[in-house]
Amino acid sequence: MMDLAAAQQVLKTTFGYDEFRPGQKAVIEQVLAGENTLAIMPTGGGKSLCYQIPALLLNGLTVVVSPLISLMKDQVDALNDNGIAATFINSSLDFQEINQRLQELRSGDYTLLYVAPERLDSEYFIQALGRLPIQLLAIDEAHCISQWGHDFRPSYLALSTAIEQLPTHPQVLALTATATETVAQDICDLLTIEPQNEVNTGFARDNLNLNVVKDQDTDRYIMDYLKANQGEAGIIYASTRKEVMRLTSLLQKHHIKVAPYHAGLDDGVRRQNQEDFLYDRVDVMVATNAFGMGIDKSNVRFVIHAQVPGTLEAYYQEAGRAGRDGLSSEAILIFRPSDIQLQHFFIDESEMDDEHRHSAYQKLQAMTRYANTQGCLQQFILKYFGEPSEACGRCSNCTDKREAQDITTAAQQVLSCVVRLHARFGKGVVAQVLTGANNQRVRDSNLSELSTYGLMSGQRQKSVVELIDFLIAAGYLQSVGGQYPTLTVTNNGVDVLKGETKVHRKTAQKVQQTVPENSALFEQLRTLRRGLAEEQGVPPFVIFSDKTLHSMCEVMPETDEAFVTVKGVGASKLEKYGETFMATIRAAAHAEADAAAAVSAPTND
Repeated sequence: MMDLAAAQQVLKTTFGYDEFRPGQKAVIEQVLAGENTLAIMPTGGGKSLCYQIPALLLNGLTVVVSPLISLMKDQVDALNDNGIAATFINSSLDFQEINQRLQELRSGDYTLLYVAPERLDSEYFIQALGRLPIQLLAIDEAHCISQWGHDFRPSYLALSTAIEQLPTHPQVLALTATATETVAQDICDLLTIEPQNEVNTGFARDNLNLNVVKDQDTDRYIMDYLKANQGEAGIIYASTRKEVMRLTSLLQKHHIKVAPYHAGLDDGVRRQNQEDFLYDRVDVMVATNAFGMGIDKSNVRFVIHAQVPGTLEAYYQEAGRAGRDGLSSEAILIFRPSDIQLQHFFIDESEMDDEHRHSAYQKLQAMTRYANTQGCLQQFILKYFGEPSEACGRCSNCTDKREAQDITTAAQQVLSCVVRLHARFGKGVVAQVLTGANNQRVRDSNLSELSTYGLMSGQRQKSVVELIDFLIAAGYLQSVGGQYPTLTVTNNGVDVLKGETKVHRKTAQKVQQTVPENSALFEQLRTLRRGLAEEQGVPPFVIFSDKTLHSMCEVMPETDEAFVTVKGVGASKLEKYGETFMATIRAAAHAEADAAAAVSAPTND
């Protein structure tokens, strides 16, 4: 078995870290011992080092199967910037370029090769790979291989056949951040991984603060949040292209640096928008879930879901794109029952069979329960993935100190109105009756004759609709039906009508600043990094992560020996960037010393 001390040495000298993160050592040890392995580690847990370090120690080539071609260039740029020979082959290259890279691979010019799973559907490409000395096949986002995962891709199923066809019979390392027990078993079965070779470090993200926002104006909340966290990088997810464009337009009107991303945009526009986000030219990306699987941008400080996704796996995967550098970050779910109806519609209109449709409905119910739980949000997610845990003490439920107001009387008025409408109408009509509207619908149905007509005439219809949404979310009302759902009172609602249960509603959540203020030196280093990145044509995080810049501000290195003690600085980074960054640090240190001397100098009266 290969010496693990060699892996430790590579970790330090090449990548600039003193210690392995949880699980990394166990995975690398198994890979170096020649074992097929499944690594389940949270987003930001350092999965890529689990194949990059062995790739530098093994004699043969390491092939990485990665699902998004738009990210391969960034991954390869980051490795090349660190002095590691890596390349990619995907549909962005023409036939001549592909053959050129295959020739270079046969000549041993590269240590790592990134390919899209769709490449392995080609018999020609499999034959070409067969002429390469492939020793390790790393499969990123391995949950895509399972029909029971949240992002199943048929092309992933070809992987097991491809592995058998390769004459070197490479060992397999499968990696994912989100896999239920069923999905993990599926991965192991399909890729011939022994159950004892699964390394699962748990799904908890200690630096990610989970937050659920209910009963609030989505646009107002997002605007307030972006104002409080100005200049920070974030992603806002929406379920439809139309909503992505609406939110983008809203933010642009308020002079926020924002770009949209969805599958309906022209390829060139989509590529440019992603690049602008990765290069820190825009702060916020508004996107459908077509954006960001395995995105390498490490300094995303917040992820806001403006609409509820269909599964908890998808939610946690997307939320996990915040804080990949380990710094404190936030994942916010804005919950509205109407979004659940939208997801219902997506399932109803899908072409999945009955078994998968039933599974999709169950997953959506779990998503709804998460949004409505009174308990710890982190604990709820971990339990879903089969992991027992204590309360996190960080999420919006654990830290919720808002006052709860008794709204029992108002709730009874709404519930009573629903009863008198005999479950024939939706929330819009209920709100119209309660506020005393005099429109055609009300007149035609003689709704003004109801005893509840005008009970809330002093309130806006929008406020009453928000109250109805709260009563649905809290389980006192139920929304029934597809495109035009109607309201019915639940058993819990009946208890309220009888006066046996009180209803309390918390005051609106206030937005908070996600991370502490950055120091003046950090901002100087960030500006320097951005300039270097633009010159080299790579995203800023490829040069150094935010965490590494913060570490520089703490260490204040002014010599080579001190600079390599900074986390994330290896020999290659020292050689390329050391003197440039240390010049800025020295200038800041001297300015600080001069300022301190001026303050302490005696003055003449």
